[in-house]
Amino acid sequence: MEKDFSPFEKSIGVQFKKKDHLRQAFVHRSYLNENPSFPLGHNERLEFLGDAVLELVVTEYLYAQYPEAPEGDMTNWRASLVNAKMLSRIASEIDMDRFLYLSKGESKDGESRARQYILANAIEALIGAIYLDRGYGISRDFIARYVFPELPNILEKRLDVDPKSKLQEYAQEKVRVTPNYQVLAETGPDHAKWFKVGVFFAKDMVATGEGDSKQEAQVNAATNALKARGWEDEEMPAS
Repeated sequence: MEKDFSPFEKSIGVQFKKKDHLRQAFVHRSYLNENPSFPLGHNERLEFLGDAVLELVVTEYLYAQYPEAPEGDMTNWRASLVNAKMLSRIASEIDMDRFLYLSKGESKDGESRARQYILANAIEALIGAIYLDRGYGISRDFIARYVFPELPNILEKRLDVDPKSKLQEYAQEKVRVTPNYQVLAETGPDHAKWFKVGVFFAKDMVATGEGDSKQEAQVNAATNALKARGWEDEEMPAS
């Protein structure tokens, strides 16, 4: 299936010399399962390349812009800039979803967590394609345009602090308790477990969260607890 990528190139300000580099960045493995004669491969190798370019560019930026920042802080800031949630949101903002090559099943599943990861991987593949086609400078300019502007909001709202740590700080400051987590349910076969976890203040359950690991379920429970308590956007307690 041919797609016209020229509007997308114009919107992101990057003109590709070899259009197949751009097209391949949007090819999900599922599409090839249904279209084995498609002339391009999936985007996973480009994703691997783009992930490395993205991490290097962000690392260089943080190192140069924050000469007094300790390594640990910069590591957390970088993680907040390049995580799947952030990257998928940026991908949606530049309308990557419209150009993805997906299986029929994946195409229908537009709001799922799986789609979030597909978009995050696709923007990494796009960065890899830009690097391959136009070089390091152009890929750095793309990242500077779309990724760097997210940092002030991360720092202002302390989004670099993971939800479990954030909840613990709030709970200890405001209600003098340390949150504890309990597995409420565990379903699925060994290779595809699904966990439901509750987060408690003493004996009171504040919120629940789910995920395909206990850690992910705990993080989601902490995120939901922050929302339930109205602490999501508050200024963090002083350390």
